This record gives sequence, structure tokens and C-alpha cells, in this order.
Amino acid sequence: MELSFLPNRESKPRKTGITMMMDKGLSSGQTRELVSAAGNLIDFAKLGFGTSLVCKHSKEKVKIYRDANIKVFVGGTLFEACALRNLMDEYKKFIRELDVDAIEISDGSIVLDHDVKCNYISDFAKNYTVLSEVGAKEDDIFTEPCKWSEHMESELSAGSSYVIAEARETGTVGIYKKDGSADTSIINDILKKIPSKQILWEAPLKQQQTWFIKLIGANVNLGNIAPFDVIPLETLRIGLRGDTFFEFLPEEYQKYKLKKK
Repeated sequence: MELSFLPNRESKPRKTGITMMMDKGLSSGQTRELVSAAGNLIDFAKLGFGTSLVCKHSKEKVKIYRDANIKVFVGGTLFEACALRNLMDEYKKFIRELDVDAIEISDGSIVLDHDVKCNYISDFAKNYTVLSEVGAKEDDIFTEPCKWSEHMESELSAGSSYVIAEARETGTVGIYKKDGSADTSIINDILKKIPSKQILWEAPLKQQQTWFIKLIGANVNLGNIAPFDVIPLETLRIGLRGDTFFEFLPEEYQKYKLKKK
């Protein structure tokens, strides 16, 4: 069945409108079921934080994802843990043996000189799709709005394909306030200077996904999506869920919108 007035969504592989799903420890069987149900909707799979080191089926899962044309990377927390311990050679060997094709470079948990971070980006960009994350993982660490865009700009210049706006899996830090609502001062400043197609907004909560779809459109890049939220997110993107039902319909349909009391 074809419905009119649905926004256009490109098929994979695509550069915009990407969905990054966060795998926090799925089994290989669950991974196969997820790929069977929603693999066509997932562009990137992140093996969250350090789960790739703990999960005994990580290599098998990477193959399942990659066979479904899903790029895979391990969480930035593992990168930071290795950088802090001066184990970058061991880290490179680990991700090479996992056979991932993307990498997340972040400094959300440690103090890392930004020039050093950009050097890491340039180095890994020779062999991987790089996603670099900007923002701290703690809610009491303040980053000036202008610093977000400055760091994003320099990281894109260094070789990142996308810059990730930090929110954690809770959606209560970074670009969001403690109640999960968007920090518009940070987001608006970023959008003034960085093309939206190169930003991946972490948005684990439905209210955040809805907010960004209404702000940027159906083809906004969204990340940290839970496995069972991938399909619901796609319905949000195209206006087949109550929160965005009227978002893409023309003016003559707006009269059918329910009136709030």
C-alpha cells in the first residue's frame, strides 16, 4: 500500500537520515532476529561502551551486522580506556580482529587534548569510517555552546564522517537538560555552524526523537536508539505515529487535527 504525503526516505546505503542503534549486550540470536526484523532501517550498530570486550559473541555479532550492510563500531568508552592506558596498539589489534568497519573517538570520560584527539581521528580515518563524539558524559561538566561547534568543525576537518552530539544512553546530559528536554542554546549554536547532515544527535528517548524530527525533518541523523525502538522511530520519521502524524501533511489536512482542551 502506498500513502501520499510521506517524506522521502532513501534506501541504504545513505548519507543522511541515518539511524544508529545501540547494542548493549544482545546475544547473537537476538542480533539475528533484530537484523531480520529491522536491518534495513539500521545504518550503524554501536556495541555500547565496553560491551564488545565483555560479550563473548562480539565477533559473531559484527559479522551478522556487516552481512546486513550495517556499519559496526565499538563504544567510545573502550577507546578512551585504551587511550588512557597507552594501549592504542592493542586497541587497534582488538578492533581489527573484530573486523569492525567504523570507529567512535570520544573524550566524554577523560581529559584528552583536542589536538591529540584530532590526530587520532586523522589516523583512524585512513582505514575506518570515523564518528567522533563531542560533549562530556557527566551532567555537572559544562561545555560552552561555542565550544561544541568549534570542536565539531575541527574534528570534521580532521577526518570524521559524522560528529556525535553527546547525550549518553539516558538522554539526560550533553545536549539535553536533566529532565530530558533539549538544551536549545547548545543545539541552535551548533546548527548555525555545522551542517545538520554531518551531525548525529544522540536521542534515546521518544520525546527527543520527535523534537529533532520536527526541528530538522524526517532525515535527521539520530543515534543511541534502542534495538526495539528502531521500527517505532521509522514510523515517527514518516508521520505514521501520533507524535508526528500531521507533521508532513499539507495545510488542508490540518483542520482534522484534534483540538487540545
